[in-house]
Amino acid sequence: MNIHKGMIGLRDNGMQETHVSVSNGGVAALAPNIPALYELHFGIPMVGAVLSPLNTRLDKAMLALILKQLEAKIIFVDNQFVSVALEAFQLLSQSNINPPGLILIFESNQATSSIEKEPQLRNLDYKGLLEMGQVDFQIIRPEDECDPISVCYTSGSTGKPKGVVYSHRAAYLNSLAAIFSDEMRRMPVFLWTVDMFRCNGWCFTWALAALGGTSICLRDVSAKAIFDAISLHKVTHLCGKPTILNQIADAPVTDQQPLPCRVEIKISGAWPPPHVLNKVEELGFNVNYAYGMTEALGPVISSRLWKPEANCSPLEEHTLLEKTQQNSVPEVFGSEELTKIKYRERIQNLLMEGVDVKDPDTMTSVPPDGKTIGEVMFRGNIMMSGYIKNKEGTEKAFNGGWYRTGDLGVRHSDGYIQMKDRAVDMIISGEESISTLEVEAVLLSHPLVMEAAVVGKPDDLLGETPCAIVKLKEGFGVTSEEIIKFCADHLPHYMAPRTVVFGDLPVNSTGKIQKHVLRKRANTMGSLS
Repeated sequence: MNIHKGMIGLRDNGMQETHVSVSNGGVAALAPNIPALYELHFGIPMVGAVLSPLNTRLDKAMLALILKQLEAKIIFVDNQFVSVALEAFQLLSQSNINPPGLILIFESNQATSSIEKEPQLRNLDYKGLLEMGQVDFQIIRPEDECDPISVCYTSGSTGKPKGVVYSHRAAYLNSLAAIFSDEMRRMPVFLWTVDMFRCNGWCFTWALAALGGTSICLRDVSAKAIFDAISLHKVTHLCGKPTILNQIADAPVTDQQPLPCRVEIKISGAWPPPHVLNKVEELGFNVNYAYGMTEALGPVISSRLWKPEANCSPLEEHTLLEKTQQNSVPEVFGSEELTKIKYRERIQNLLMEGVDVKDPDTMTSVPPDGKTIGEVMFRGNIMMSGYIKNKEGTEKAFNGGWYRTGDLGVRHSDGYIQMKDRAVDMIISGEESISTLEVEAVLLSHPLVMEAAVVGKPDDLLGETPCAIVKLKEGFGVTSEEIIKFCADHLPHYMAPRTVVFGDLPVNSTGKIQKHVLRKRANTMGSLS
């Protein structure tokens, strides 16, 4: 009902007449996971417009840049973020660009300071929009299923954020894929811990509606809020980045509550340490690890069958793979090895036509030997339509008819695709290629390490060697020599870091570690050779 009434209000304020689209401006939203933002995922497309949910961690300069690129006509802003929105408006005005019209989202429990300072914001707010509406609204359906429904922005981990255009068709198909791959049943209860601005909440915004699901919105995510919501609402599913697992695993006993049922968690990002996964499983959660990206509307591959004992170091995994390839009879493996093999079963997005590892120059598939490195590529109907106002970037991304992820990986004989690294992050030491992801996985398995990143450090003899930047858990201490020895005990010797630096890790607005900043630091350290 709110969706229909709100869109009547938009229509009566000129939205329908302007027919806002990607070509002539869109509708932006700057808000946390609140009911209004969920409603906008339906209401904005209903008037034939295109929604752009924006990262709430953007600073004023980046917000202004994105609004300029979008040529946004209207922006819905939660009261919590009015200040940064107005600062971005000032930057636009200084560049002789008219800021978008602002519609304030105000919840009853929010402070009113920003409204008192900016009384003009009271001219139009979301609540008032709903009050203006009626229930006889006629939905404006897309003329073509490939028309845009949303523009979501990348995190900008390799540069400035890029606007990624999603079509109605891709969003529809990926919503179905989310249901199938997660085996979601009717009327699930979904806790919003994944940001709705991230791939439209991995398309769960629309998937939940298809199943008659319930959305439990969280303005601020904390371990206590998660446990409270699960206990009160009998949550069945939640998603997000790996830090959510850390919050759950490290939650004080006073914040924890018994779960009414086992809860499915899908995470995407850096693989969490084994001890964190063990703890989360013990608390009553099933972990589903996913790999994907903004350009693919979210997760593409997931490991639904994870077990805590399936974790192994790169050295152990290499031994396991050799045994797997040499023996086809399951009885030759022990129970622990069988579990590790089971973990290798990955579930591809059911509606993605192809996921492969290819030589980026010849576009031929690399041999399934577990050694030959290629670039991970996607192809299918659930890919983006392209980057907004970036034809060159779109053509480069789809060069050869496949989407080039920029991630490096290898293929194994059983079809398993093992991620090695981002192409820009791979370390070449002498004649050896070192995956920073594998080294980071070992570092994160150390019981005293909270966060870790690995970059290449210049070396006169080898070209570069691994340099680890480590943040320890509060109140604990360990020497660089102990960290190096720990890695050497769990990795081939050439992969172990030669240098360890302790301190905080720089992150961007989405929380991703800025490795380009760390590489600059490492470049100033000089050679050890």
